[in-house]
Amino acid sequence: MIEAAVSGGGGHAEGVLIDTGEIPGGGELRLLRHGRHFEIMFGSEQLMASWSYRSERALATLALRGMSEQAQVLIGGLGMGFTLAAARTALPVNASIVVAELVPKIVTWAAGPLRHLFDESLDDARVSVEVTDVHDLIVQQPALFDAILLDVDNGPDGLISLANERLYSNWGLRAARLALRPGGVLAIWSAYPDHSFTYRLRAAGFEVEEVRVDTEGSEDNPFHTIWLATAGRSGRVLDDEGAAEARIYIAA
Repeated sequence: MIEAAVSGGGGHAEGVLIDTGEIPGGGELRLLRHGRHFEIMFGSEQLMASWSYRSERALATLALRGMSEQAQVLIGGLGMGFTLAAARTALPVNASIVVAELVPKIVTWAAGPLRHLFDESLDDARVSVEVTDVHDLIVQQPALFDAILLDVDNGPDGLISLANERLYSNWGLRAARLALRPGGVLAIWSAYPDHSFTYRLRAAGFEVEEVRVDTEGSEDNPFHTIWLATAGRSGRVLDDEGAAEARIYIAA
């Protein structure tokens, strides 16, 4: 582990550099500590922070309502575990969750300095973590998943890794649709809106809902975006309880 004072993001002027992690294909992530909080940076871009996780939890909460007892879910990106924790809460006891994480150090940090953020998530019998590109699992598993949740970049592009762009390309979205069972959900997190991506999802055969999530963050970035894309003609509707919970997360 490395410890050195460096500049951070999210309004936190300085943090302590705890460790770095190499991104396959090039680039580096930095794990910073700010007192009791942590953040992960890519260059000057903040990718995630332990003090801001509302939209990461909403990614799972909104996408996984009404899943079957035997639901199979794929999560792209382990991060700080907030989406995984929300998925564990939302899913039945007989469901299964596969988490694909591209960067090996993210998994190391989850079992080390960030262990307290994960609580019991990594010990849940429903959960398995694979150090691999989520794209590879998508193209290898036709009609297997009831939901695919993607939070592998800052949006539907290749900021962190150019290889991520294939996930959001026309053929990448069609591959995701083929990996879903009929009525399955592809949910994608983004730090910003992208109307052209909404059209791309529809062109790939999805029924699309674009949701703005109030981050309770700074005025510069008050909202994140989540796309809920349903495969096939059988979409799902939130029940009254789900709608009430959604109002907690979604800003009108």
